[in-house]
Amino acid sequence: MANTPQAKKRARQNESRFAINKARRSRIRTFLRKVEEAIASGDKEAATAALRAAQPELMRGVTKGVFHKNTASRKVSRLASRVKSLG
Repeated sequence: MANTPQAKKRARQNESRFAINKARRSRIRTFLRKVEEAIASGDKEAATAALRAAQPELMRGVTKGVFHKNTASRKVSRLASRVKSLG
């Protein structure tokens, strides 16, 4: 357990940051799941629209420090190639 005032404050900050990051990760995963579901259904237009919505969310996660830039780029690239191959 934290003893100094500084350590106590850092523990509080870490808790709130963890909650915010958890919510962001969950939101991004929801967008990714929508793309996956559209791909599974075979609907190219819905998959394209879902990917267009998911891409900025993923990149926002990068700027907020939830994901690494290469991770987000890899996910977008793989989803885009799968959407493209639906046709």
